[in-house]
Amino acid sequence: MTLIYIIAGEQSGDVLGARLIAALRQARPDLNFTGIGGPRMADLGFQSVFPMHQLAVMGLLEVLPRIRILRRLMQETIADLKARKPDVLVTIDSPGFTLRVLKQVPGLKRVHYVAPQVWAWRPKRVKHFPGLWDRLLCLLPFEPEWFARYGIEGRFVGHPVLESGADRGNGARFRANHGLDDAARVLILMPGSRRSEVPRLLPVFAETLALLKERVPGLVPVVPVASTVADTVRRATDSWPVRPIIVTELDDKHDAYAAASAALTKSGTSTLELALAGVPMAVTYRVNPISAVMARRMIRIPHVAMVNLLAGRLLVPELLQQDCRADRLADMVEALLSQPETAQAQRAGFREVIDRLRVPDGNPSDAAAKEVLALVEGRSNA
Repeated sequence: MTLIYIIAGEQSGDVLGARLIAALRQARPDLNFTGIGGPRMADLGFQSVFPMHQLAVMGLLEVLPRIRILRRLMQETIADLKARKPDVLVTIDSPGFTLRVLKQVPGLKRVHYVAPQVWAWRPKRVKHFPGLWDRLLCLLPFEPEWFARYGIEGRFVGHPVLESGADRGNGARFRANHGLDDAARVLILMPGSRRSEVPRLLPVFAETLALLKERVPGLVPVVPVASTVADTVRRATDSWPVRPIIVTELDDKHDAYAAASAALTKSGTSTLELALAGVPMAVTYRVNPISAVMARRMIRIPHVAMVNLLAGRLLVPELLQQDCRADRLADMVEALLSQPETAQAQRAGFREVIDRLRVPDGNPSDAAAKEVLALVEGRSNA
């Protein structure tokens, strides 16, 4: 029995894990899987050692109250790995957890999927990486060259956003399903998928809507959320000045993108989803002030939004920390809705960014699966 042990620590990793499992099964139906995953992986019959959501914490100070729990979960994971002795261990992102696990199981074949973003902050950490894995799978085209400077091989497998379906939504269907007429101006609001981050953006989104209510007739806010935070978002938005449509289903989210005129989103992969769907956006984020000060001292990149980083310029506005204010967000949304040339310039830039995320042949999950199978079967797959 060939066993692949997969560790995913948050929603995006769960999606990647599910696609990887599907691609691996397509190539090798005999493979078996276990580890740590979420609902997407569970839908494929994956049984998680413990609920994945226990690992989904972000922010330097936000982690501190949960250190004991996280340490216990890590010990459970390492013990399970040593007992099962899988043929390959695949860790997906969540470097605060997964890299520590990799360090404790040197006898296993190891793949780390989603290169740690040390090029963005704390680049000196790269010196700790040699020996942690047998394969490093990179989502961004510039990463293999960056890691090569430090003698570490990385393999670009393409970005999974290309498989998200974000560009295949049906705007007319969304309007029909939610009773919206053609005059409705759909505004996407994306506060995040972690319990630790959602409460920081929802209040400022509420204040932003209060300012936009009179300035933009027919404005309809839509909040796509993960199932893990859906109840939190529903409770928080009950008192909003404009009641939003809460979207939890993936197809409904993509339909909302197709119907949208603009978006306010946290930084992260959501910017690439919106870019793929062609939705003009502004990026915003807010974390604990102390965490922000510490992060600013370590960040080594000119832009925070991935879409800007890949474009090499400020393609979409970034309103972070002290700039994450209702008045500024409202002005930015109004500009995106009232200035067609601004929205069109963003869309043109989006197409360039998305083209850079493609691999020459196949899709990203297939490319990642080929790398994992090469390790299982003892091939270099160079």
